[in-house]
Amino acid sequence: MSEKDFDKITVKDICNRANVGNRTFYLHYLDKFDLLDKLIEEHLAELKVICRQKKDKGLVEGSIIWFKYFEQNKSFFSPLFSSNGTITFRNRFLQFVIEEIKEKVDLKNGKNKGISEEVFFRFLGMAIVGVMELYMLDATSESTDSIAEQVSILLERNL
Repeated sequence: MSEKDFDKITVKDICNRANVGNRTFYLHYLDKFDLLDKLIEEHLAELKVICRQKKDKGLVEGSIIWFKYFEQNKSFFSPLFSSNGTITFRNRFLQFVIEEIKEKVDLKNGKNKGISEEVFFRFLGMAIVGVMELYMLDATSESTDSIAEQVSILLERNL
């Protein structure tokens, strides 16, 4: 995906690059979308494990861990943020982010009391996805630590 837009990649391209036959591919996947979906699911599952392991960490350290994970897997994630054919990833990542935020926020008490759950979680989720997109597409000169720290400060101010 770093060489060719997802929409233009064929199963034959994938098989040639992976040095497997079409039959082998179709034994494991329905199509290229199914393959992409499983790869995304693996990464989100890994992120969930990281979140559970670092649950006791503060927002700054947790954000740095997230951004470092994305940085280490940039060749996979960057094309997902830049390709029109991978809207599925954005939606799944957004849902993942929202679920993670929901575990940490109480909208019944505190400064966010009375704000619609739907609006609140969508707002923060979209903000995080947008900043991650900015970061993954190299549209910022901020370092990993700097952008993660800024995101965590913004989260602390709003949670």
